[in-house]
Amino acid sequence: MSRVVLVTGGSRGLGLACARRFAALGDHVAVTYNSSPPPDGLFGVKCDVTSTEDVDAAFKAVEEKFGPVEILVSNAGITKDTLLLRMTEADFAAVLDANLTASFRVVKRATQGMLRARKGRIILMSSVVGLLGSAGQANYAASKAGLVGFARSLARELGSRSITVNVVAPGPVETDMTAALGEERLKELTAQVPLSRMATADEIAGVVEFLAGPDSGYITGAVIPVDGGLGMGH
Repeated sequence: MSRVVLVTGGSRGLGLACARRFAALGDHVAVTYNSSPPPDGLFGVKCDVTSTEDVDAAFKAVEEKFGPVEILVSNAGITKDTLLLRMTEADFAAVLDANLTASFRVVKRATQGMLRARKGRIILMSSVVGLLGSAGQANYAASKAGLVGFARSLARELGSRSITVNVVAPGPVETDMTAALGEERLKELTAQVPLSRMATADEIAGVVEFLAGPDSGYITGAVIPVDGGLGMGH
């Protein structure tokens, strides 16, 4: 049976790869976007995930189109990288709001239907940076590390209702965002990875698909690294 899937930040990059994976399975897929609409064939809802009102309106649109969300992939996020002494409180707060508090907003809204149905899958997109740390990314790392505690608390809270909550922690991934870093910076990144390459977005999406599928029903509160070995030991 087709499932109802919502991917936040699903119009490009990792989110789009996840959305396409679910669409290929025949699921009813909706994606939120802020600036760039998704490609044809995906149901897109404009939504600023830092707004509770926008999040509620997006869920209502998806529910009217397909029904209650059964699988949530909380993927939307931003970066505002700079060294600590140059980082403003606004830079720090904006990244935590978009990456961590926004996940709270969408998860809280999604669980309304999941609790009634007594089933659901929630997948949060973190980062190897949340486990390793990264100079110039204190705000981003804090937001991504926060997702782990958030997910594990919810896994304990929602498990009795057959709702799983898991975290995917990618390493460097080939996307438009990383392509803009330049060749030299990309060489530096891949030199730290034991597999000596970046991941494809589809490799990350494959793990997300697994966590939403029938073979992962007994996995909850897990942090799955997809990082080429970069964060091993964490």
